[in-house]
Amino acid sequence: MEGAGGASGEYAFQIDLCPAIMPAEEDRGDISLSLRFHRKAAFAALGIGLGIGLAVWQADRLALRYYLATDAARAETAMRLTINALEGDLARYEVVPQLLADLDAIRHLASEPDNAQRRGQIDALMLARNTMLQSSDIYIMRADGETVAASNQGQPGTFVGQNFRYRPYFHDALQGHPARFYGVGTTSGLRGYFFSAPVRDMQGRIAAVLAVKIGVDRIEAAWRGNEYRVLVTDPEGIVFMSSVPHWLYGATLPRTAERVARTEASRRYADVALHDLPFQRAQIDGVAQVHLPAIGRASGDGAAAGGQFLIAEQVMDEAGWTVHVLLDTAGARMQARVVTITVFLLLCAGLSAVAVLVQRRARIAERLAIEARARDELERRVEERTADLARVNSHLEQEIVERRATEVELRRAQANLVQVGKLAALGQMSAALSHEINQPLAAARNYADSADVLLERGDIGRARQNIGHILSLIDRMAAIGRHLRNAGRKPNEQLAAIQLPALLEETRIIVGGRLAAVGARLEIDLPPGLPPVRAGATRLQQVLVNLITNAADAVEGTEDRRITVSASQQGERVVIRVRDRGPGVPGAIAERIFDPFFTTKPAGNGLGLGLSISYNIIRDFGGQITLRDAHPGAEFNLTLAAARPHEVAA
Repeated sequence: MEGAGGASGEYAFQIDLCPAIMPAEEDRGDISLSLRFHRKAAFAALGIGLGIGLAVWQADRLALRYYLATDAARAETAMRLTINALEGDLARYEVVPQLLADLDAIRHLASEPDNAQRRGQIDALMLARNTMLQSSDIYIMRADGETVAASNQGQPGTFVGQNFRYRPYFHDALQGHPARFYGVGTTSGLRGYFFSAPVRDMQGRIAAVLAVKIGVDRIEAAWRGNEYRVLVTDPEGIVFMSSVPHWLYGATLPRTAERVARTEASRRYADVALHDLPFQRAQIDGVAQVHLPAIGRASGDGAAAGGQFLIAEQVMDEAGWTVHVLLDTAGARMQARVVTITVFLLLCAGLSAVAVLVQRRARIAERLAIEARARDELERRVEERTADLARVNSHLEQEIVERRATEVELRRAQANLVQVGKLAALGQMSAALSHEINQPLAAARNYADSADVLLERGDIGRARQNIGHILSLIDRMAAIGRHLRNAGRKPNEQLAAIQLPALLEETRIIVGGRLAAVGARLEIDLPPGLPPVRAGATRLQQVLVNLITNAADAVEGTEDRRITVSASQQGERVVIRVRDRGPGVPGAIAERIFDPFFTTKPAGNGLGLGLSISYNIIRDFGGQITLRDAHPGAEFNLTLAAARPHEVAA
């Protein structure tokens, strides 16, 4: 019994343990399911995080590449504008030494360089021309390089007595060729660009060299104050001009022995100490970039601070310079960073919206499963819809208020546009006045220069004739001013019978200077008995001057430089033809040739108003102007009414 009792007790103990063991196994199963769920959720969260990171990284790359490319295009545009401005500024002075070297007074000095009286006269002449041209210095050197006359005679640091035979521009000019050179003046210590030309004595021999120096400080001043950094280097990589003063005279290329020897041979930078300006170039994201360390003390705008810059550069062949335009990449990187943050926030907002949508669907499914709460669910949805409608109504009211404010702003903008239109019309009229006065003004300048030479020779009679021509041109400029003041209304000039032979002879005098400058020859072919035309003398001459001047521009540099003006009678009309032998007008732009501000000339050589004004003048006369391809060259035809007999008699 005792043994049985022990066995029975052990068995009972084992039976009591069974209920405790079974729940533990179920708990393990629940825990396993929970672990698997959390593991899947963790993998899903990791995948979403990796996807967001990849999208943000790609967005950052694309945005940075886009903004860098945009800034690179801006830098290229700024570089082209800078080069055009530099070339235009240098072109103003290119022919000045040649014109001055042809003056008789200069040639007499070359024949007698030791004549003290002539030296004094030339010093005064150089000073006057230097003041008028706003150049830095004008000076004349003998064949041995010694300066005998200068615009700065009598001033501290005068060039008179200095010898510049080591300068390349002196040797080139002495060989009979106009020359250019840029560097630091060994006497003044100031940077400048030098133009030189040979001076021939009265026997035609090269006996001296005339040089004109222009300063570059005013060019640098125009570069400062904007977001671009501009620097100009010579063929040896030395910074000659820069919008950042601390970059001046820095070497962007390794200073090898050959480069140093070439620089010292011409004494281009005199005694100025050169330093290294390390350019660490790289091609990042498809855009040329350069890294510059901080040099010197940063100015107020941080110009001397280093950093990463976009770089656009181009060689100016004639000047021998390389123009570099740098733009800090900080702006592009900041914009890319803003885009990246925006993409990240949008992705987060999208994920939040998806999470909200999933949660809302779960709630709807749960509510649909519980039939007892169907009515409450319906009432809740009605309340939500009502609230949505209230928000929509509030939004519509806000839009109405905003649209009313937009209408007020639109009316204000329309009023501003009217004012802008008035200012644009005023600007077009000012441009037209400048364009039309330039031609008679250039002719008056030629007569004035000729009168000065005639007075110097004592030819008073011919000088008075030139002054008479100048007065006539001044009257013509006043007439042009009156015509332009009548823009927008019918001109008040009365049409009369105009004799073409006399008008063309006067026109020949006006355009004579331009024709001589390009080596063109004007041929006038008028048949006998040609009737006069019905027009206004001043405005018809204005049209002829415009057409002949354009023809001179077209034949410049060509072999056949003839310009032919002919006329013929066709019934009751007279056709005037102006033909050149230039390259002609391409058919693609022939239809636009009479549009305002349209021109085929290089930048800075014309406003594109001459043909537009001529078209309107001929139309006011009741005639027409057309363009014809003449093979070679172009031909403009002016068709005007022949004067009536009673008008000719009057």
